[in-house]
Amino acid sequence: MAEGCTYAGTARRLGISVHTVDGYLRRIRAKTGVHTQAELIRLALTLGL
Repeated sequence: MAEGCTYAGTARRLGISVHTVDGYLRRIRAKTGVHTQAELIRLALTLGL
Protein backbone atom coordinates (compact mmCIF):
# COMPACT_ATOMS: atom_id res chain seq x y z
CA MET A 1 0.00 0.00 0.00
CA ALA A 2 2.86 2.39 0.78
CA GLU A 3 4.12 1.81 -2.76
CA GLY A 4 0.86 3.18 -4.16
CA CYS A 5 -0.91 -0.11 -4.87
CA THR A 6 -4.68 -0.27 -4.72
CA TYR A 7 -6.50 -2.95 -2.75
CA ALA A 8 -6.88 -4.87 -6.03
CA GLY A 9 -3.19 -4.51 -6.85
CA THR A 10 -2.19 -5.63 -3.38
CA ALA A 11 -4.54 -8.61 -3.61
CA ARG A 12 -3.02 -9.65 -6.94
CA ARG A 13 0.54 -9.35 -5.60
CA LEU A 14 -0.30 -11.45 -2.54
CA GLY A 15 -2.59 -13.91 -4.34
CA ILE A 16 -5.59 -13.19 -2.09
CA SER A 17 -8.98 -11.56 -2.59
CA VAL A 18 -9.68 -7.85 -2.33
CA HIS A 19 -12.05 -8.59 0.57
CA THR A 20 -9.22 -10.31 2.44
CA VAL A 21 -6.96 -7.28 1.95
CA ASP A 22 -9.73 -5.02 3.25
CA GLY A 23 -10.30 -7.25 6.28
CA TYR A 24 -6.60 -7.45 7.10
CA LEU A 25 -6.19 -3.69 6.88
CA ARG A 26 -9.28 -3.05 9.02
CA ARG A 27 -7.92 -5.35 11.74
CA ILE A 28 -4.46 -3.79 11.55
CA ARG A 29 -5.96 -0.28 11.87
CA ALA A 30 -8.05 -1.38 14.87
CA LYS A 31 -5.06 -2.96 16.63
CA THR A 32 -2.75 0.01 16.00
CA GLY A 33 -5.36 2.65 16.80
CA VAL A 34 -5.04 4.49 13.50
CA HIS A 35 -8.12 5.60 11.60
CA THR A 36 -7.05 6.34 8.06
CA GLN A 37 -5.00 4.68 5.36
CA ALA A 38 -2.59 7.63 5.40
CA GLU A 39 -1.97 7.22 9.14
CA LEU A 40 -1.38 3.50 8.66
CA ILE A 41 1.15 4.09 5.88
CA ARG A 42 2.92 6.74 7.96
CA LEU A 43 3.14 4.31 10.89
CA ALA A 44 4.50 1.53 8.66
CA LEU A 45 7.14 3.81 7.17
CA THR A 46 8.13 5.08 10.62
CA LEU A 47 8.57 1.49 11.81
CA GLY A 48 10.57 0.61 8.70
CA LEU A 49 8.06 -1.95 7.45
